[in-house]
Amino acid sequence: MSWLEPHGKVRQLPRLAVVLAVAGLVAGCFQPLYGARTSDGSTVADQLRRINVEQIRVPNGTPEAGLAAELRNILIFELGGGAAGGPPTHRLTLNLQSIRQQVIVDITTSRPDVEQAGINAEYTLAEIGSGKVVVTGRTFSRVSYDNPGQEQRFARARGRRDAEHRAAKVISENIRARLASYFIAGT
Repeated sequence: MSWLEPHGKVRQLPRLAVVLAVAGLVAGCFQPLYGARTSDGSTVADQLRRINVEQIRVPNGTPEAGLAAELRNILIFELGGGAAGGPPTHRLTLNLQSIRQQVIVDITTSRPDVEQAGINAEYTLAEIGSGKVVVTGRTFSRVSYDNPGQEQRFARARGRRDAEHRAAKVISENIRARLASYFIAGT
């Protein structure tokens, strides 16, 4: 074999050049979600900060009232990151329903060993100036938690609260992602 004969890797160079050329042409089609500018010149993060999150309407004194306040606070922080964003341009309205289910039941005592906390949420984003609804959607989250024993009722209550907090965090992340995609794509 002489040095004049082409090697297998030398024959692959034209293919590699074509792939790199196509990748260079397509590279301008992609843009980062949170670093990109929207049509009016502001960033997606700026647009999210200007959303007013309405109070979630649930009956006072119910377990859902505390969950609604926690979900709203998490969502405000997820959208704004703790920074002020100027006058609000959009209004976010939420409806929620909490769910508790027994997943595993001890057959000797008929008491739950594992339970599941869940949240179903419906949301609507509307422009404040025109009142036009631009985004509607539904999301849900289910989080399981263990019951350490029926004698430890405070541990059971704390486990339920932690599960509801994790479910609220998932709900707020889902809503934030959907709203960010609206501001970047317009749909």
